Amino acid sequence: MKTPLRRGLALPLAGVIAAVAPTARAQNPDPMDIRACTAIESDSQRLACYDKATGRDQLPVARKRTNPDDITLFARDTARHAGADSPAPTPTPLSLLDSRWELSPEAKLGTFNIRGYKPVYVLPLFVTSNQNERPTSPNPVNTVATRQELQNAESKFQLSLKTKVAQDVFGDAGGDIWVGYTQSSRWQVYNKQLSRPFRETNYEPEAMLVFDTHYRVLGWEGRLLGIGVDHQSNGRSNPLSRSWNRVIADFGFERPGWTVMIRPWWRIPENAPDDNNPDISNYMGRAEAQIVHEWHGQEFGLLLRHSLRGGSQSHGAGQFTWSFPVAGNLRGYMELFKGYGESMIDYNHNATYLGLGLSLLDWY
Repeated sequence: MKTPLRRGLALPLAGVIAAVAPTARAQNPDPMDIRACTAIESDSQRLACYDKATGRDQLPVARKRTNPDDITLFARDTARHAGADSPAPTPTPLSLLDSRWELSPEAKLGTFNIRGYKPVYVLPLFVTSNQNERPTSPNPVNTVATRQELQNAESKFQLSLKTKVAQDVFGDAGGDIWVGYTQSSRWQVYNKQLSRPFRETNYEPEAMLVFDTHYRVLGWEGRLLGIGVDHQSNGRSNPLSRSWNRVIADFGFERPGWTVMIRPWWRIPENAPDDNNPDISNYMGRAEAQIVHEWHGQEFGLLLRHSLRGGSQSHGAGQFTWSFPVAGNLRGYMELFKGYGESMIDYNHNATYLGLGLSLLDWY
C-alpha cells in the first residue's frame, strides 16, 4: 500500500521544515507595501499585516480598528496620524504572481502565512461519458480483474494551500522556500448501489525554492523561477495503488491580464517490482503549461500537458476552467478536461470530464 506521503519523501521534507523553521520565524519582517496584505487568506493574519503596514501595531489597542478588509480606513488613519491633510492614494494592485508568491520586496510578508495555491472548489456535478471501470497498468499487480459498477455522474472537490517556511535564504540573492499541499477527491455520491464510495482521492505534497526574476521574452516578463520536489499518490492498496515522485522546475511569465506558468519535470525512478505505473510519464506527461487570463472579474484558465514523445508514446491532456463572481468571495466554477490523467487512477485512461460548481480560490 502506498501512503499519501511516502516515508522516503516525508523524512527529507520534515528535516527541511525543522531546519528552517527557527530561522524563518525570525525572518518575519514588516510588510513594505500594504498591497501585499490583500492576498493573505486568513482574516486574523491579514488584519495583523494591515496593522504592521500602516504602523497601527504601535498605537494603543483601543484605537485599532477590527475590520480586516477596510484598507481605505487604515490608509486614511495613517495619513492623518502622519499629519497629512488628504487620504492616501489607492495603491495599484500587485500582479497575480507577485501577490501569490511574494516575489518583489514590497510584497514580502514573512513566513507561515496560509496562502492559496491551486483552485479550491466544490463541483456537485462532475460527469463523463467514459468512466474508468477497470483500471489497468503494465504492472500486473496493478491491474483490476473485475469491472467496477461506477456511475458516470459523481462530484469532485479540491483543497490546495501553501505557506512560506523560509525567506531570502540566499541573502541579497533572494530565494524563498514554500511547501504546498493539494488534495482532490472524486465521490460517487449518486451511486446508492455501492453505498456512495469515494472513487479516487489524490494527495500531492510538495516543496519549492522560488526566486524573483526580471527579464523579457517576446513581450512577456519573466517573474518567477523555481525548483521543487513533488509527490503524488492515491493512498490505496494494490491493485488500485498509483504514485510517482518528481523534480519540477517552474518558469512564470506575465503581461497585463495574463499569467503563464511552464513546468517541465523529471520523474524520480522506482524499482520495477514496486512501480505501480511504469509508463505514467508517457500519459501524464513530462511538462505542462498553465495559462491564466483575468477579464472583468472573471478568470479563464487553460492547462496543456504532454509526454514530449512521438509515436505510440505521444499522449497528453487539456483542461479549460472558468470562474466568475457570484456573491462576495463566492465564485461560480466550470471545469472541462479532455485527455489522459484526470486523476492518478485514470493516468492511462482517455476521457472527457465536465464539472460545474463553486470556487473559493482561483489559480495561484
